[in-house]
Amino acid sequence: MTQQTDTSEIARIFGAEVADADPGGRYNVAPTQPITVVVERDSRRLVEAHRWGLIPAWAADVGAGNRLINARAETVERTPAFRVAFLRRRCLIPADGFYEWHRVGRKRQPYLIRRTDRAPLAFAGLWSLWPDPLSGEWIRSCSVITTRANDLVAELHDRMPAVLSADDWSAWLDSRRPDPTRLWPMLRPAPSRDLELVPVSSRVNSPHNDGPDLIERVEPLTTSEATAVQATLFG
Repeated sequence: MTQQTDTSEIARIFGAEVADADPGGRYNVAPTQPITVVVERDSRRLVEAHRWGLIPAWAADVGAGNRLINARAETVERTPAFRVAFLRRRCLIPADGFYEWHRVGRKRQPYLIRRTDRAPLAFAGLWSLWPDPLSGEWIRSCSVITTRANDLVAELHDRMPAVLSADDWSAWLDSRRPDPTRLWPMLRPAPSRDLELVPVSSRVNSPHNDGPDLIERVEPLTTSEATAVQATLFG
């Protein structure tokens, strides 16, 4: 995903204050790396950095989160790793866009999916606190909730992040009334008309690459061209 918007601007958009978060300007955020999230604690809305990959409180080690970067909307309430967070620890994950890959013959072309007006998307997320038994440090971590793809994204993949409308932000962050019947209808894809698909460089296939050139439009691959194979992040 991309999180290039400055953290102070994220705080303004989401009506929050910056606690401790990266300054922004990241174009290729990968699982297990820190990502910017918006949480609500003690009636305060905060912008924080969390590790991408939720570590359940009962996990034996930090590596448990490596497999939990996503939570499926259809099963999140009954999945042991996510069910407590779904009721008590929900967050917003602001993203300027996310990447998916389209198969071209035996190759894959990366695409950036973003809003047509370039405003940040607000992914539905879950977060957790995990006590590291070695350091004594409390590690904050999170997962992105995914749902069925809209018609546009379905050209690339059948899943995508659940995108919350601004009208739902407050209710999603409010953990005082954990009513699943209020939450489920929020977990839907963004309307296709609000998004665009932008073919981008295969340099996004490596998490070691970053920079604004990664989101620049390129000519899509043809079947005669080569690119690295990249697994989907939001499957």
